[in-house]
Amino acid sequence: MSSRPKLQDVANLAGVSIGTASQALNNKASVSPETRDLVFRAANQLGYELPARTIVPADKDTSAIGVLVQAKVGQSVLIDPFYSAVLNGAEQECKRHNLNLSYSSLPVNEQSLAVEWPHLIKEQQPTGWLVVGAFAPETVFELEQRLTPPVVLVDTHAPDSSYDMVVTDYVTGAHDAVAYLVDQGHRHIGLIGSSPESHPGIQQRREGYARALADSGIETLYIEDSPLRSDAVFHATQRLLKRAPEITAIFACNDDVAMSVMRAAYDLGRRIPDDLSVVGFGDTGPASEIIPPLTTVFVDKVLMGALGVRQLLDRRQNPARVPFTIALGTRLVERQSVQKAVRQKVKT
Repeated sequence: MSSRPKLQDVANLAGVSIGTASQALNNKASVSPETRDLVFRAANQLGYELPARTIVPADKDTSAIGVLVQAKVGQSVLIDPFYSAVLNGAEQECKRHNLNLSYSSLPVNEQSLAVEWPHLIKEQQPTGWLVVGAFAPETVFELEQRLTPPVVLVDTHAPDSSYDMVVTDYVTGAHDAVAYLVDQGHRHIGLIGSSPESHPGIQQRREGYARALADSGIETLYIEDSPLRSDAVFHATQRLLKRAPEITAIFACNDDVAMSVMRAAYDLGRRIPDDLSVVGFGDTGPASEIIPPLTTVFVDKVLMGALGVRQLLDRRQNPARVPFTIALGTRLVERQSVQKAVRQKVKT
């Protein structure tokens, strides 16, 4: 049985980018009538589903907000300490404004592509949406077809989207983490938990890693690609340490990755931080509770959720204003998983 056509299929048939296809199907003024007609004809030819759009009157009060939160297939969003904190911030801000909030998980695969659409989209018409999670651009464009504006993206970098966004400056945060390791005397620093196909937020951490080393005059990069799954990270870490036993520190793309890195290092007989220093990213709850407590990059997840709601309310009041993005800074939290680099006998 053939699979249902996707927005990318429509864009390919029309000979335009996926962003242009999305804007055309949303009747954006930035798309010429000729291009819009081309995209619609491609959609009709492929049988691409054009969801019905409900127009919300501009003078209607915002009394209900729908939240779609990224989750792995079969996983509750409340299990994810990062996004549950973002959701907490959104709930607190909704209470301040006497708003109702309903949420649903939006399951994704390893490429951060949506694998199914929750009933919340089909059955309810809230007067605003928060989309929380690091989604692939194609998923964002699909959401543009399914959600009634206004919509605010939280933790999704989608430069071709017309939505408002609340994001984190992942490049600078990763740069600061790796620069800190360099300041501790480390010159052989690995990167775990990324790949060229990762979603933009992970790719930006990869960019920050490389930029920090370049700024320090360090030419050798130690990168072992892997998805974010704990088992994949465990094996990637062991491959990297066996391939390059001179490594004395690893920057992990998030805290869960860092904990899997530590387990893999222990399995090889390396102690943390005596034989290997580790830095994570996110500062989720478990980071301060593991042994040794994890040095990591703090992301203000609660503030991200609150700012998402504020942007949504502002967009309701000013529907014609230009889209804008809020980029939150980060800070390094020093704990006990890093020590200064010393000459040591590497265990192989």
